[in-house]
Amino acid sequence: MIDSGNLVTRNDSALTLRMVGTLERAAGAAGATVAPLWTASEDFSAFQDRIPGLFFNLGVTPKGQDWRTAPANHSPSFFADEGALPIGVRALTSLAVDYLTGAGLPRRD
Repeated sequence: MIDSGNLVTRNDSALTLRMVGTLERAAGAAGATVAPLWTASEDFSAFQDRIPGLFFNLGVTPKGQDWRTAPANHSPSFFADEGALPIGVRALTSLAVDYLTGAGLPRRD
């Protein structure tokens, strides 16, 4: 069987709107920004084909380097600033808890 590649990776707009506050709390308002569109493809899109999904980048470019010119993650020159990992743990944990507890949903009074 020949694999034709991955689907387009795209964030579900309603889920993104609901969870943006969570990401801002985890990374700080200045640390949570909307990235420009690019034509990257990820196997994460297979999950998003079945359920709404939210894909985000953690931002592990070392301080003093421009993320636009730093070696990409599949390059042998890639280096990740591990100082970003606590933010990643906080972001993923907060997203899970907020989603499961209904945070960000409109109130039903």
